[in-house]
Amino acid sequence: MKQFTSVNDVEDIKELVEAALALKKSPYAHQELGKNKTLGLVFLNPSLRTRLSTQKAALNLGMNVMVMNMDKEGWALETRDGVVMNGTTVEHIREAAAVMGQYCDVLGLRSFPKLVNREEDYNEEFFNKFISFCGVPVVSLESATRHPLQSLADLVTIKETWKGSKKPKVVLAWAPHIKALPQAVPNSFSEWMCQAQEEGILDFTIVQPVGYELSTDFTSGANISHNIDEALADADYIYVKNWSSYKQYGKVLPFPEGWMITNERLKVTNDAKVMHCLPVRRDLELSSEVLDGPNSLVIQEAGNRLWAAQAVLKAVLETL
Repeated sequence: MKQFTSVNDVEDIKELVEAALALKKSPYAHQELGKNKTLGLVFLNPSLRTRLSTQKAALNLGMNVMVMNMDKEGWALETRDGVVMNGTTVEHIREAAAVMGQYCDVLGLRSFPKLVNREEDYNEEFFNKFISFCGVPVVSLESATRHPLQSLADLVTIKETWKGSKKPKVVLAWAPHIKALPQAVPNSFSEWMCQAQEEGILDFTIVQPVGYELSTDFTSGANISHNIDEALADADYIYVKNWSSYKQYGKVLPFPEGWMITNERLKVTNDAKVMHCLPVRRDLELSSEVLDGPNSLVIQEAGNRLWAAQAVLKAVLETL
């Protein structure tokens, strides 16, 4: 694997999921792969699970790790070409990314969207230029449009916990929030689940209020619904997540009551397991009774972030 920015970089998702589960059983079996190799983790936005899990994954593989919080410790970066840098930016991404590539064998990058200009965010200019200029493999720690390490961990969690004989029904359910959030996690989850559905692993439904439909670039093949009662019927997994409007980009639109998942909501499901990428706002996005109850997978899911990251880093190291 030369880079990891989406499911499109993965040749065989079943194989990658199995690799993650194998590493969970034997975390230190491949330390020779990372010996004398350095992973640089570059953050332009806050992180808890992504930072800690990816750093631990690299250490498990014998790698050295350096962390750079660009939003607090780095120079203000310019991404545009052909401009006179006589404003607030201090360093151009051409030099910054290239220098990081001189110090590191693999780079991880995290950068959120601004949620102002849809074309600008969805062009992924920052990510694409960073990849172009750094000269080493790049692992996405979340971009403006995707969070593939989270989605891989989600699929690992479903694989690990599903004991049924039929394909599980997986539902991505929109949830309320007090502010506009990016579409990166639901985009990525949809992209991975649609691929898994195509490979016969599961059945996938997305349910959201009218106006919150995701870009069809990420949802091809999914069952799309605006009726939460119908969508949750016989569900085996519910993935809870808020996102802002894609069509009215970055906006928080009006929505009817009843979108938070509660134990009452779970009664129409197949005793569904409930997932969330975290952080979660209790009793706004997801009820405390569900989070603290037997149906919640959020801690196990977060734990699997480590094995997802380790499987990806292992695959990248094998190409060096």
